[in-house]
Amino acid sequence: MDVVEKDVTIVNRLGLHARAAGHFRRTAAGFKAEIEVVMDNTTANAKSVLGLMSLGAAKGVSFTIRAQGPDAREAIEALAKLVADRFGEDE
Repeated sequence: MDVVEKDVTIVNRLGLHARAAGHFRRTAAGFKAEIEVVMDNTTANAKSVLGLMSLGAAKGVSFTIRAQGPDAREAIEALAKLVADRFGEDE
């Protein structure tokens, strides 16, 4: 299976904080694909809140979402949209 990747930039004011990481994890968990977030040569499992928070992704930081599996393309698009939509937050 092919690996699908997409670069995204954090646009919400608080970055990838606990609530945003939880929302990201729940979205990722809805897919069968293996999904990783890669930032500055550090890789985190997208289905782990602690892993995501350990990245310390603040507003303006870019990272790569990488997925492999039967629904990888759909997973990437859903997660990229979530980031672009500020994790559903107002700011």
